[in-house]
Amino acid sequence: MGVTQAVSPFAELGMASRPLVGGKGASLGELTRAGINVPPGFVVTTEGFVAFLAAIDPEGAIRRQVEALSPDDLPAVLRACEEIRQRIETAAMRPDMEAAIAGAYARLCGGAPDGPVAVRSSATSEDSAEASFAGLQDTYLWIRGTANVLHFVRACWASLYGVESVVYRLRRGLPEEGLAMGVVVQQMVNSRVSGVMFTRSPTTGDRSVIAIEGSWGLGSAIVSGEVTPDKVVVSKVTEEVISRAVSHKTVMHVPDGGGGTREEAVPEARRDLPCLSDGDIRALVRVGKHIERHYGCPQDIEWAIGPRADGDGEAVFLLQSRPETIWSARDAKPLAGPAARPFDHVFAVLGKRGGG
Repeated sequence: MGVTQAVSPFAELGMASRPLVGGKGASLGELTRAGINVPPGFVVTTEGFVAFLAAIDPEGAIRRQVEALSPDDLPAVLRACEEIRQRIETAAMRPDMEAAIAGAYARLCGGAPDGPVAVRSSATSEDSAEASFAGLQDTYLWIRGTANVLHFVRACWASLYGVESVVYRLRRGLPEEGLAMGVVVQQMVNSRVSGVMFTRSPTTGDRSVIAIEGSWGLGSAIVSGEVTPDKVVVSKVTEEVISRAVSHKTVMHVPDGGGGTREEAVPEARRDLPCLSDGDIRALVRVGKHIERHYGCPQDIEWAIGPRADGDGEAVFLLQSRPETIWSARDAKPLAGPAARPFDHVFAVLGKRGGG
């Protein structure tokens, strides 16, 4: 039996599509439909993953194996994860699924045989306000060619069974049943500068500001901790820069001609220059405000600035947006515990003020 829907383009997706394409895929579809400048792409759906898993494990032994693990028995978790990942990464896809992915990749690249794409995991449980799987699954950049895309789709599926991801689920008591992985395949942006943006302060929780971090080249250098980014804090109301810290940036990640990325030294003359102009900052702030208004809550955003597809200058591209979780979780905590009687809270406040 064929896969019901193996792939879906961003333009057909929205946040309601999370069960079909995972958190990242649903967000990229939602942003695309909201008119945000998102590099085009498609998602290998969770139906594709479920069909693949059923073909290689029809009895459901993998899910039972994971659920039987203890998060405190790390050697057992390591052995199980290594075995499962190896099994997924080396298994053959069904011909109908291969054909669907290969066709979508060819259309995305305009028929070019080796157009560069990012291949990124998109789990159904990730990037929600309640539980963020950020960093627990895999992302592969500047992948070229159909065979490599198919290989890295399987690698993303396998990352659902990485040690950190499995331990995270076990500690939170998240069930394996119903857990699935979508995979985003998205055109790459040859970034001059890239980074992250928070539509509330990540250090104080202040919702009146936007905090931007950026560095030269691809954002993977920031994520990996290999470079300290420039940091800018901007008022949401006036869009004026409140503070700016320019770091000493010695390395950047750039595309490797043969596929993938490589580390390169930043030219000495640029190492202490701000990577973001005032115009870049204004453009980022306006996009950040637009996205926060659309979702109705503070966002954690990945962005890149690079050449437009038509070659007419540069643009801000949005690579991902997810709910900010740390301060939102603190906001959700009740400010006071339940009182035995409805007016006990009032009496307590009056008592502190000296009222009677």
